[in-house]
Amino acid sequence: QSEPTPQGEQMLVPGVRPVTTRDRLGLLIDAPMRPRAAQKPLDVGLFDEAARNQLDRFQRGVLP
Repeated sequence: QSEPTPQGEQMLVPGVRPVTTRDRLGLLIDAPMRPRAAQKPLDVGLFDEAARNQLDRFQRGVLP
């Protein structure tokens, strides 16, 4: 068997079938969802890493 490609006719290995449009669409459907736009980090409340990093309060000389 063979299949046409942009580079020309390609021979197939015995037992291997060509990838169809249906196969490609099935892979896209089964793939995990991705956001359409870049997401902003969640830096509020419990997830705010900068607010949780307050070691300067425990350093010597800062507290009265």
